[in-house]
Amino acid sequence: MDAMHPYERLSLFTVGLILGFALIAVHVFMLARPQLVQGFLKSFPRNAMLGQILLGLGLAWFWLLVAPASMGTLGALAMDLGEFNNAKPLLRILIPITMILVVISVRDFLAVRALGVLGLLAAAPLLESAFLKDPATRLLVPIYAYGLLTASLFWVGMPYLFRDAVNWVTAESKRWNAMVIAGLAYGVALVICALAFWRGY
Repeated sequence: MDAMHPYERLSLFTVGLILGFALIAVHVFMLARPQLVQGFLKSFPRNAMLGQILLGLGLAWFWLLVAPASMGTLGALAMDLGEFNNAKPLLRILIPITMILVVISVRDFLAVRALGVLGLLAAAPLLESAFLKDPATRLLVPIYAYGLLTASLFWVGMPYLFRDAVNWVTAESKRWNAMVIAGLAYGVALVICALAFWRGY
């Protein structure tokens, strides 16, 4: 197996552009269709089907991180767990079982918990893309990643906080607009920095 993990090959320039344009697209839509987005966010915590889909994606992603390297393309994301490498075979069995048990037994806020799982997994490639890179502006990516990590931990452990945050930010149009504009500005800043400073990184 190649010593360099696929996450380590990620370009700061590419990740910055993808993240920046994604934030811009999402927040422009939030500005254009506030009622639609607010309605979705309010109903999201109780959306069991979407929760099952997101959880399936999250656990499949995690399974790929412990998959046998001999599986070729499917094993490309396999990570070296150091002292815990011997636990990989057990994890490959426990992950599907865990997914089934969670889907059956956890009904409340499953979608929020699943979103938190995806957030925890997504932070790793973001952090890796900026690791030991020279431009000081690279910190925009880790700052976002650590914010995502923090929020995801709360979503997994205290998912009702997602509902409370949505209720608070949607209570007044000023709060909503301020949040959306801040996210949009962050996306614009990422794109500008990627184009101006992150080429070649």
